[in-house]
Amino acid sequence: MASTVLNFMNTTLDWVTYALDVPSARAIVFGVHIGGHLFIEVFLLVVILFLLSQKSYKPPKRPLTNKEIDELCDEWVPEPLIPSINEDMLYEPPVLESAAGPHTIINGKEVVNFASANYLGFIGHQRLLDSCSSSLEKYGVGSCGPRGFYGTIDVHLDCEARIAKFLGTPDSILYSYGLSTMFSAIPAFSKKGDIIVADEGVHWGIQNGLYLSRSTVVYFKHNDMDSLRETLENFTTKNKRAKKLRRYIVVEAVYQNSGQIAPLDEIIKLKEKYRFRVLLDESNSFGVLGSSGRGLTEYYGVPADKLDIITAAMGHALATEGGFCTGSARVIDHQRLSSSGYVFSASLPPYLASAAITAIDVLEENPNLITKLKNNIAVLWKGLSKIPGFTIASHPESPIVYLRLEKSTGSMKDDLHLLENIAERVLKEDSVFVVASRRSTLDKCRLPVGIRLFVSAGHSESDLLKASESLKRVAALVLGGHN
Repeated sequence: MASTVLNFMNTTLDWVTYALDVPSARAIVFGVHIGGHLFIEVFLLVVILFLLSQKSYKPPKRPLTNKEIDELCDEWVPEPLIPSINEDMLYEPPVLESAAGPHTIINGKEVVNFASANYLGFIGHQRLLDSCSSSLEKYGVGSCGPRGFYGTIDVHLDCEARIAKFLGTPDSILYSYGLSTMFSAIPAFSKKGDIIVADEGVHWGIQNGLYLSRSTVVYFKHNDMDSLRETLENFTTKNKRAKKLRRYIVVEAVYQNSGQIAPLDEIIKLKEKYRFRVLLDESNSFGVLGSSGRGLTEYYGVPADKLDIITAAMGHALATEGGFCTGSARVIDHQRLSSSGYVFSASLPPYLASAAITAIDVLEENPNLITKLKNNIAVLWKGLSKIPGFTIASHPESPIVYLRLEKSTGSMKDDLHLLENIAERVLKEDSVFVVASRRSTLDKCRLPVGIRLFVSAGHSESDLLKASESLKRVAALVLGGHN
């Protein structure tokens, strides 16, 4: 049987070889003899022509029956409107039942508040309350329109002029929401194709502004000037179009995610060497740093005109709401035409602008508030210097005292559970309100989580000692058992 099959295959191969070797299957092209496959090619051509001449198959058209429609509907599973709820999403922070001052009420009990960025203790300040009351009587609550569409009120212009005068800049612009300042100012100047070099520790408001700008974003290591220098050097030397692109460095004065202070003097040197522009967010330094609270520029003795764009939220030291951007007249005027948060949002409620003016007046009249805040920071630093299982990651003069675990569990989620356990016990057992640095799922910051304490000039020494003693006691219990 096997020999029969073998003979058949050999015979078939002989016939194929004969067919391909016949003279009709050979060709001479430009005098060169080519052993062709004319027979096979003609055969394939005939098959192709036959297939092209055939009508394509179409299934018969008929409407779906009601039963088939019902079956398809039952099988269809829509995409979820929101992601599935997990344990982290079920977290509910404590609810404040009074003003977020140095002391507040939670669950009917008075607690010492280190969770609010009330740096100068202006929440509940009588002059701010009086200013808001008189403004409400004169202007009402809201403006009911964007600044360019009959939403500009004289108190807005007064507030912009007051901020510019306080900071020593030519002009300022007000935004109705603190985060919208960063959302809008960055995309107003940086577009697709431009380059932004940003610190990896910037807060979510800046991250979102970077995303909305559609620029090419490169991150450098947190507050590391060697990393910034290397990043700028690599870009300018390896990118042939570097000189034709708009280039920005984006940093925070006091980083919300670490409490560290940006070395502005070194940043200015790098800016001038590599010819970049600088956008500085002073949300946590305005009213805090410098001898008179004028921020990071005063702290380092750098003229404000060395910076291209300065932004800040007014919901921290000034205890009001909204934000501002300050700088040259050209920088400000450009935003009035092209900054989405300014052009399309209803303007800041007049009473909040009035409160901001009053807060700056009170700050200028009482420079001892800055001194009191610095003393409070030093007292808390001293009290927490030997806290077990933690290290203080923040700058000694930062109003944000940031406690970071000495030994991570290796998982950010597990670290956060430990920190929240400590914060909950401190609140429950000692009536001290502190928070772990829980981040949104949208937040791309990957710095280690920690416990963040916002120090206020309104805190008493006993408040600070109570917080430090409570944290040391609870940390020893929780982390001792964990280790």
